[in-house]
Amino acid sequence: MTDQAELGALDLAALLCSRVCHDIISPVGAIINGLEVLDEDNSEDMKEFAFDLIRRSARQGSAKLQFARLAFGAAGSVGAEIDLADAEKVATGYMEGEKADFTWVAPRVLMPKNLVKLLLNLILLANTAVPRGGTVNVVVEGDAAAPRFTLRSVGPTARVPAAFEKLVPGEVEGSEIDAQSVQAYYAGALARSCGMAITAALDGEDVVIAAAPSVPAASAISAES
Repeated sequence: MTDQAELGALDLAALLCSRVCHDIISPVGAIINGLEVLDEDNSEDMKEFAFDLIRRSARQGSAKLQFARLAFGAAGSVGAEIDLADAEKVATGYMEGEKADFTWVAPRVLMPKNLVKLLLNLILLANTAVPRGGTVNVVVEGDAAAPRFTLRSVGPTARVPAAFEKLVPGEVEGSEIDAQSVQAYYAGALARSCGMAITAALDGEDVVIAAAPSVPAASAISAES
């Protein structure tokens, strides 16, 4: 998309909006399809099918919007903290509509918002590592201000997300960035904002995405201020 050394703010905003719309359009379209069925067919079987489709799609759409609000939105004032239990809730709701199963092991603590946003965005990357389904396992350890995130993607033909190596460090020159690949770039930007370093590697047949402090905890906290 761009050959500049850094993705501009307007381009980043546009790509993230496209990323969110991509997630939302499917359940919204399914709701419309269900309403059309109700308009065209009055049989009890079709009514039951349509209402079930509308209910499931509405739940899925709501879950994706709640996830996007926390993962991409402002989520409170500068320096705000977020309860990891809230992050678990929105992540679990989002993954219920995906092919992969989801597990979460983390303490219930308040964590700086950018760290929580980073974790949620890493979940999206871990999910793309198993496009045919499988399991995404999330483990959070360490101090709330300087945690360690480990995400293991287990599934058939698990693979490190495309463009991860270049886009996480923010190297966009010569890269084609779209609404999917921008995820890696944004996760890298979040990591740098709170003093975290991200890695992704194959461990046998699994993909392991990890994030850990790259600077002292005090510096990571100051990045949030």
